[in-house]
Amino acid sequence: MNFKKQLKEGLLTQNPVLVQLLGMCSTMAITTSLSNGLGMGVSVMIILTLSNIFISLLRRIIPDKVRIAAYVVVIAGFVTMVDLLLQAYLPDIAESLGVFIPLIVVNCIILARAESFASKNGVLASAVDGICQGIGYTLVLLVMSVIREFLGSGTFGSGVLGGGAGIRIFPADYGALMMVLPVGGFLTLGCLIALVQWVQNRQKEGKK
Repeated sequence: MNFKKQLKEGLLTQNPVLVQLLGMCSTMAITTSLSNGLGMGVSVMIILTLSNIFISLLRRIIPDKVRIAAYVVVIAGFVTMVDLLLQAYLPDIAESLGVFIPLIVVNCIILARAESFASKNGVLASAVDGICQGIGYTLVLLVMSVIREFLGSGTFGSGVLGGGAGIRIFPADYGALMMVLPVGGFLTLGCLIALVQWVQNRQKEGKK
């Protein structure tokens, strides 16, 4: 297990959103406020880590022919737990995220890490992989949420700061409405992907 390598992969070289292009639906749908991005990111990180650990423990027991179905059952169990906890203790976030919490069951990020990593590695390495990939996913959501909320609504930290209303940076009338619409998600994500590709290319050129 190489923690630095796994962390670098989760944050940059194998970032689940910006490099592997997984989980696009929820990424673009819920990143309209900081509370949404934080709630979804932390939820996915918890579910991903626990699923990785459990699947790693059972990797020698689960028959190969039904492994995907078994992974979905494991993931669904943890998603249900997180969903019920959100409804009990953070109802506002649960209501805001809506159907996207149950849809984590079929989130490609979690299924991909279960298939490509947890099913082939030990418990500790799988747990670290879940945490690192989850951190990478959460950071992307937070960056997108801050950009879209700021440009679209003129606020920062909606649902988290300023009593829940966020900190007003400029009047809402001056905001670009398209940034809180689906097209804003596409534009923001496209720019972030381009930035990551540019950074990686510069690093490759520097090693030559």
